[in-house]
Amino acid sequence: MKILIDPGHGLNTPGKRSPDGRFLEAQFNREISRNIVYELKDRGYDAELLVPEDTDIPLKERASRANAHTSLHGKDQVIIISIHANAFGNGKEWTSPKGWSIYTSKGKTESDKLATCIAQAAQKYLPNLHLRGDFSDQDIDYEESFYILKKTISPAVLTENGFFTNKEDLAYIESREGKRAITDLHVEGIIEYLMTRQ
Repeated sequence: MKILIDPGHGLNTPGKRSPDGRFLEAQFNREISRNIVYELKDRGYDAELLVPEDTDIPLKERASRANAHTSLHGKDQVIIISIHANAFGNGKEWTSPKGWSIYTSKGKTESDKLATCIAQAAQKYLPNLHLRGDFSDQDIDYEESFYILKKTISPAVLTENGFFTNKEDLAYIESREGKRAITDLHVEGIIEYLMTRQ
């Protein structure tokens, strides 16, 4: 199974920073993504960064790269996990929305199973971070038409790992403990999903 970890945005993406300007989402996404890939490879899994560049790679190119792996390995032999942190408001003021969430494309797909495994790991590893979810269809993931979810062929999910416009969330996701927990929940959730495929 090829595991593609997609660090969202790029260091040149406008905005995508905390109201005080010290936190850059792209930098965080890349640190977490690299940690996930390292941990998975250390356990013998075939994981790699979909976007190794620090600059922002267009969504069309990201989807094209993912689909090239699908063409090579097969639809059921590739999964994509896109790593993000969330924001609310105009980006200039601290806001109250907080928490962790996961997204899939619309409808019932294999992505829902991957999302459920990662969300269950999040419940274990993030006791101090509110888990946000849409349970209207009996699972936790939100359904959206995000490009990386809609335009990729293999199962794909997108995680929002806390709000960098919320002071409490930001303090946690910047901490060593928070980064470790966010890395671990992805690694454990991915491995649990792969175990269900055996």
